[in-house]
Amino acid sequence: MTDATEIFERLKEDHDRHRELLDKLLETTGDSPDRQSLFEELTKELKSHAAAEEQALYSTMLRKPPTTGETRHSVAEHHEIDEALNDLAATDMSEGGWLTKFKTFEHQYRHHIDEEEEDHFPDFEQYLDQDDMEHMEQVFDRRKDQEMAEAEVTPEKKEDAKE
Repeated sequence: MTDATEIFERLKEDHDRHRELLDKLLETTGDSPDRQSLFEELTKELKSHAAAEEQALYSTMLRKPPTTGETRHSVAEHHEIDEALNDLAATDMSEGGWLTKFKTFEHQYRHHIDEEEEDHFPDFEQYLDQDDMEHMEQVFDRRKDQEMAEAEVTPEKKEDAKE
């Protein structure tokens, strides 16, 4: 096995950036330019991170039978995160309901990244070899850059937004 700390450190750097954006968003009010800008930045960060993480890390871990359960769990949570972001984007930021939804989302997302860092990453590390590491290192930043360039805030239709 190899020292897999590089890819996990890179993922944690993103997670730390996400935590900062969540904190900043919680300090905003109403349909302000700051809230709009920070939400757009957070959405693009999370969508590009998830796509890159899935292609670099999770595609690798799906080939390791002992880790497929944890991997599927995290990928399913990525889908839930994407849906929640789309729902938030469809909700009027000036309404109190937006902040309520955002706080629920923020709690769920922090749980997701804490679970990855504290449980999944240490479990995954023991199953990675040098070839895996080279693949993940080549893929993650390249894919994240591509996804970031294409990422959009994609609201659900207003009538589909969850109450």
